[in-house]
Amino acid sequence: MVSRELIEKAREFHGHICPFVVLGLRATEIALNKLGIKKAGVAETIREDIVAIVEVNNCFADGVQIASGCTLGNNSLIYADTGKNALTVFRRGSNKGIRIYIDSERLREKHFPKEALELFRKVVTEKRGTDEEVVKLNRIWEEIGLKMAELPEEDFVIQVVEVVEEPERAPIFESIRCSKCGELVMAPKIVYIDGKPYCSTCAGREVPAVIGRGISTAFRIPYKVVKQLNT
Repeated sequence: MVSRELIEKAREFHGHICPFVVLGLRATEIALNKLGIKKAGVAETIREDIVAIVEVNNCFADGVQIASGCTLGNNSLIYADTGKNALTVFRRGSNKGIRIYIDSERLREKHFPKEALELFRKVVTEKRGTDEEVVKLNRIWEEIGLKMAELPEEDFVIQVVEVVEEPERAPIFESIRCSKCGELVMAPKIVYIDGKPYCSTCAGREVPAVIGRGISTAFRIPYKVVKQLNT
């Protein structure tokens, strides 16, 4: 069962406690236990030995990062944009992994009171809740989240998977300076125009990005620099 200490770490990281951030903790806990491995530590995060694949970019993904030690920044977390509340964990060098899927519809029917679902719809889905309703949703959401910490394995779909092809470890690229803004850019991301190197922003190019709906293949940087505060 997920410890209160881990839940508090998730609160600090995620900003609040909700059902799916705790489900991310619980699913990861189950997967690690099934594999007989612990949360990624110093060696595992430096070498990217343990890999976690999440299939959705919601609260669940933050719980996975906290509980597994596999994060976007240490290149041990992979985001596969299938739109499913699912997690797969495996150790490199082993052909066995554990995938855990959460059927959110069945979970809501079993564990989520109607009041919570109605508040969520108004506050989060429709973006029209009052400050008081936000506070109320947070309180109810946390109560449900704490119950998710003790969710039995029977409420998850747990699968053994065969790792048929390991994803590459993060390569190290040289940096090239943009000829317009002067900032360093990872070499594969450089755009050449008339033989000169530019970053995608200065070249006016759209870039892939993870946004609320998942991976966007055509995201345009939504700001422009108006002033530099230091030199």
